[in-house]
Amino acid sequence: MILKKISILNYKNIEQAELDFSPKLNCFFGQNGMGKTNLLDAVYFLSFCKSAGNPVDSQNIRHEADFFVIQGFYEAADGTPETIYCGMKRRQKKQFKRNKKEYTRLSDHIGFLPLVMVSPADSVLIAGGSEERRRFMDVVISQYDKEYLNALIRYNKAMQQRNTLLKSEQPVEGALFDVLEDIMAQTGEVVFHKREQFIQEFIPIFQSFYSFISEDKEKVALTYESHARGASLRELLKESRERDKIMGFSLKGVHKDELNMVLGDFPIKREGSQGQNKTYLIALKLAQFDFLKRTGSTEPLLLLDDIFDKLDALRMEQIIKLVAGDSFGQIFITDTNREHLDRILHKVGGDYKIFRVEKGSVEVMDESRGNDDLGLCR
Repeated sequence: MILKKISILNYKNIEQAELDFSPKLNCFFGQNGMGKTNLLDAVYFLSFCKSAGNPVDSQNIRHEADFFVIQGFYEAADGTPETIYCGMKRRQKKQFKRNKKEYTRLSDHIGFLPLVMVSPADSVLIAGGSEERRRFMDVVISQYDKEYLNALIRYNKAMQQRNTLLKSEQPVEGALFDVLEDIMAQTGEVVFHKREQFIQEFIPIFQSFYSFISEDKEKVALTYESHARGASLRELLKESRERDKIMGFSLKGVHKDELNMVLGDFPIKREGSQGQNKTYLIALKLAQFDFLKRTGSTEPLLLLDDIFDKLDALRMEQIIKLVAGDSFGQIFITDTNREHLDRILHKVGGDYKIFRVEKGSVEVMDESRGNDDLGLCR
């Protein structure tokens, strides 16, 4: 799927933008705080029905406005046009439409426009809690497996209802817990098995990307832990019920799964340098792209937000080789350093567009492809 054009109105600091994109490479250049990331976030919103950085939809409306609208005009591999519309007014529910038909459930849209975004916010995958790493698995698997997404939604709803009962100051019949725990057990088993299968298939892809970027200087691994491995979720939930009542929440279940990120023989959270952490995260996300490309019918969009910070020249050059190759489809990339973009453009040598972003305004930079006077051969 290719994003041919986007129309943005009152999204974050972008008052209005109408942009036509290259089917290969689109570069956004400008200083920090100008709106480059907000542009990528608008593209992300069209795929996931939410912002990558702020889950409160109303807070993404420009301060001086009462609504925002994002509209994307796509083209499938067979040439079929697709239009995705998202609009929201303050104090009202957002609307999400495909070809002018509103979705009954937003979850039905997830996976239709697969997308992978690499950004500085990914550092939370290493530094943050286990919920961040579970979310990484959820985002990947949900884009190609509807059964997984539906099971995850049902599991989380049942868990929230169980947590409400656990906090109740009034006596609760055991049969109510039994019903919710049955749902959590059934859906939790689906979630566990699909996560386990995903990780087994994902690890060699991830290791291959890390090895290429680091030129095989370090070894990395991922390990998956779950209460569901070798145990009955139904029995675990029942056994933990009295203790859960004391705590006020569910202590056991797939909502406690952990994805361990390892550098050498130790957690990267403890051992990794800034460059190693950045390499690890970029390799994770590029492996996510490759995995979705292999498992889905539509090639994902790739969004790269300020990815070269804290990387040495060697690793930067390896990433440039990857991005400039034919392995990826349509790419959107931001940077404050024009030389980084020039080096990529020189290697790509094909179709591209460059946009300058300043204070929420976006303009196409009028440049001839392959012109050495532009500094592309530095």
